[in-house]
Amino acid sequence: MVAGMRRLNLFPLLLALLTLGVTPGRAADFSFAWLTDTHVGGRTGAEDLAAAVRDINAMPDLAFVIVSGDVTDLGTLAELTRAREILGGLRVPLHIIPGNHDCKWSESGATDFPRVFGADRFAFTHAGIRFIGLHEGPVLRMGNGHFAPQDLRWLDETLARDAAKGEPVVFVTHYPLDPDITNWFEVLDRLKRVNTQAALFGHGHANRVFDHEGVPGVMARSNLRATAPVGAFTIVRVSADRMTFAVHPHGGATAAPWHEVALRDRRAEFAGAPQTPRPRFGFAQNYPPLRRRWQQDTGWTIVSSPVVWRDHAIIGDASGAVRSFALADGAPAWTFQTGGAVHSTPCVAGDTVVVASTDGSVYALKAADGTVRWQFKTARPIVACPQVADDVVYIGSSEGRFRALGLADGKLRWEHAGGQGYIETRPLIHDGRVYFGAWDRTFYALDAKTGAEAWTWKVARESRFYSPAACWPVAAEGKVFIVNPEQKVIALDARTGAEVWQVKEPYSARESIGISADGQRVYVGAMRQFIRAYRTASAKPELVWETDAEYGADFNTAMLTERDDTVYYGTKTGILLALDAKTGAIRWKYRLAVAALNTPCPLANGAVLLTDQAGHVAVIEPR
Repeated sequence: MVAGMRRLNLFPLLLALLTLGVTPGRAADFSFAWLTDTHVGGRTGAEDLAAAVRDINAMPDLAFVIVSGDVTDLGTLAELTRAREILGGLRVPLHIIPGNHDCKWSESGATDFPRVFGADRFAFTHAGIRFIGLHEGPVLRMGNGHFAPQDLRWLDETLARDAAKGEPVVFVTHYPLDPDITNWFEVLDRLKRVNTQAALFGHGHANRVFDHEGVPGVMARSNLRATAPVGAFTIVRVSADRMTFAVHPHGGATAAPWHEVALRDRRAEFAGAPQTPRPRFGFAQNYPPLRRRWQQDTGWTIVSSPVVWRDHAIIGDASGAVRSFALADGAPAWTFQTGGAVHSTPCVAGDTVVVASTDGSVYALKAADGTVRWQFKTARPIVACPQVADDVVYIGSSEGRFRALGLADGKLRWEHAGGQGYIETRPLIHDGRVYFGAWDRTFYALDAKTGAEAWTWKVARESRFYSPAACWPVAAEGKVFIVNPEQKVIALDARTGAEVWQVKEPYSARESIGISADGQRVYVGAMRQFIRAYRTASAKPELVWETDAEYGADFNTAMLTERDDTVYYGTKTGILLALDAKTGAIRWKYRLAVAALNTPCPLANGAVLLTDQAGHVAVIEPR
């Protein structure tokens, strides 16, 4: 009788466990704390995170803590270190990934995050459930999130193990799995092939529920207090058949669950769930036919632009490699390996390639074979792009220092140490001066020979987010032109730094700018699918043309380039636009892939050399 009763009482639990797809050995219940969008470095970020840690340490039933991105406000080493100090007080294991704030504004190109926290992704099993955490950047670029090719390889390896074991999977990321991530479908399709129970994410600073093609999506509120007296985080409780989500205010009692997800094997359901449309590669218009001359897949994130030496393309990628490919057919010529990611656009001067790495060094390489001519070491990772003029290399750093180095020997000529923020831009060398912006709200003009400060111009708003730091400045007609995240186009007197004019119009510029070959027009890529040309000679904003390019909302950090009376711009979703330089008429559009394009490099006869965040290098050309 007793044995029979035991079998009867165990049957519902066994049924639930088998439905979930796990073994009967899984513990029935556990809880964990889920924090997101802590924004250490912001107004109350550190204080609110410390309050959360105190509360978590007072809860003896919590198994671990997950933090799903935007750990810091600007991704600086100081902010990351402070966050690690606070989270280091936890008495339970921590599993953490970065978010867009930790990556886009990162002085290290997001390489400090794994150094500080040990990793920037995770996979672990607790009580029979597999938790996988993966971020989507974007690294150093304003645009949609993008799952890096190197991270997709890691995910494939991880999911192959999980599929073999049949473990239920909980996926943790920062963005919702929707088109705000350019390749969202690549991860979602993978998750639908295994026993995925839910996707957990932040980013929206609110509690919301999503359905990602049958995969339950849960967005959690920020840990910040915002306008409330205290902040809050989420307590997740997992039982044999459900996962519940409840808000825990700092210093208070956990509220009743606001949402629950049933735990069951959903693989059969995924096949019948409605699908979000995948990206299209065709266009309704009849544009002139184009073809890919060649394409190489490096397998690593690329956020720098390609350059040309003679008949070779030269690029850098997140593996730390600088690579050379033949322009004719894409055949690899050579590879040089640095000690960190290469997010810096190289510069070619004669037979020398100058490039920087997040290993903290500036390298001069022989363009013919990639061997090192010299190496200049600094104290911090470098994401800035070099520029060469009159046998001098000009380059910024993540220390707030700007340097001039001898092209022949790499020796320091001078150093400007007045900056308070890191430098990522490619400087402009014009009429004996060096112009660049930094992430300290300031635009600088220095004497090119001495490094002496000629003038500075500062953004009025207090936040560093509005710094004119990502655009590559251009100059003509005695003016320097910049754009900034205040969504303004600004013309400054090149000699004095006085503001000549500025404009903020409905279509809103951000970080994309360029100039015509004859210096008569400055080009601006707007956030709302318009490309505009302004007359450089005018003492006030004078529009030459504007074109509705129909690419939707776009804030890609790519510059506009011109060659042979054609202007080129690459969007955040992989579309390359070619426009008539004098009229703005669209000549053609071409989609390389779905990832953001970097600044295009026009070649002869209408061909264009491209790189994108997905690690592709390609030449496209008219048929």
